[in-house]
Amino acid sequence: MDLLRVGILNTFVIHTRKMHLLRNQAHVNGAWVKAKSNAMFPVLNPADDKVIAEVPDMDAADAKQAVDVAACAFQSWRQTTAKERSRILRRWFDLCEQNADKIAEIMTAESGKPLSESKAEITYGNSFLEWFADSARHINGEIIQSPWPNKQILLNRQPIGVVSVITPWNFPFAMITRKVGALLAAGCTCVIKPAEDTPLTALAAVDLAAQACVPNGVINVVTTSRKNAISVGKVLCEDPHIACISFTGSTQVGKLLYGQAAKGIKRVALELGGNAPFIVFPSADIEHAVDHAMLAKFRNSGQACVGVNRFLIHEGVYQEFVNCFKNRIQQKCILGPGMRKEVTNGPLINDAQVKKVTGLVDKAVSKGAKVLIGGKVDTQLGSKFYQPTLITDVQPEMEIFHEEIFGPVAVCYKIKSESEAVSLANDTRGGLSAYVFTKELGQAFRMSKNLEFGMVAINDGILSAAEPAFGGIKESGIGREGSLHGALEYTDIKYTLMSGLDK
Repeated sequence: MDLLRVGILNTFVIHTRKMHLLRNQAHVNGAWVKAKSNAMFPVLNPADDKVIAEVPDMDAADAKQAVDVAACAFQSWRQTTAKERSRILRRWFDLCEQNADKIAEIMTAESGKPLSESKAEITYGNSFLEWFADSARHINGEIIQSPWPNKQILLNRQPIGVVSVITPWNFPFAMITRKVGALLAAGCTCVIKPAEDTPLTALAAVDLAAQACVPNGVINVVTTSRKNAISVGKVLCEDPHIACISFTGSTQVGKLLYGQAAKGIKRVALELGGNAPFIVFPSADIEHAVDHAMLAKFRNSGQACVGVNRFLIHEGVYQEFVNCFKNRIQQKCILGPGMRKEVTNGPLINDAQVKKVTGLVDKAVSKGAKVLIGGKVDTQLGSKFYQPTLITDVQPEMEIFHEEIFGPVAVCYKIKSESEAVSLANDTRGGLSAYVFTKELGQAFRMSKNLEFGMVAINDGILSAAEPAFGGIKESGIGREGSLHGALEYTDIKYTLMSGLDK
């Protein structure tokens, strides 16, 4: 086993040396730049903590410069036609398609997710560039019926300005294309601050955007470590040139950014944490439900905002579901470094995440929860490889039931009725996604209506795509991404009154 691990690590080192699109500088005004201080910070592979590359550790002064550049570029970019913006987005899409494998290698190296999942994310992320390339030409205004015979009312949509794009580590490519594709289509410019754990994927994506002839200054990337993240974030929220803050991440950080944005009455687009229920009723196809439970829970090792947090299973099918789920986890989940072809579950992103997941599981077990499979870190593989885990005998008062786990831990609870399912599911401040499995049409519609979540999937564990409007309610966020609504988030409505038409 030790010799096998050595071989895997040696193979990975060779891969990183050959990775194309691997950039180690930030991108401002069309140039690859260092931090003004020349400071750097390392980007680590979470599978083995080896350094992949070092990137600039930028501070508030660097962020301010990037914002000023974006503000200047906005004056010309806003004047481009929708047709031209569409063409540029289409070129960016084409280049990302052509370089999908190269970006995927970088993503797996810095995020730890299996290479197959990285490739799937590139496909998903590219779908937004393709979608917004088309949507750019459909951001239309209105002519309103006038109450006056000699006047006409016009409403048109205009780009709001410079957007701060703050992206998470769990989907480092798709969260950029989903946001930046939309704002470019609307005619805005941006400054991107990628997560400190995964800046290399962002730099690769923006490298291809530059090759697609996105004008200098329209897309800028500021890289920064945790040490400077607060000061850089302050600039990206409070600078007068910033018109909107688009953030995907934790609810806690989202609230802080929202508070900073309020100082300047700035637009916010927040996609925050969730506490997704996965509800299975007696009429459900159990095999089908388990197949989708695997997707909804263990994709990216459970590190997804729409990932399931609570499995609410009707008592009539509870044991059948749990037994089938356990067998499927044992058969299908293969833990290991993401570069290995057979691996389905990689490491957690960092030590803090390992500590959080471990603490939630251990506390639940100490209060009576039962671990059927997994429940600990596989130390033979490394310090961050948390085993795919299935837990039963969980109670609603346990922390693991109402705290977003963000790890490969499935928590099962037995319900007795539809009303109990709705009550338990809604008993959370989160309201992002929910999953319901039933063959009863009336029940499906009732659940869709009564569940307090921005997105409800019936008989499916994957609901994300470019076409629907993605987003939550309550403390899971503000605004929508994807769909035409995603581009409209970055526009203002201007009302023009045309009067004196009879003169």
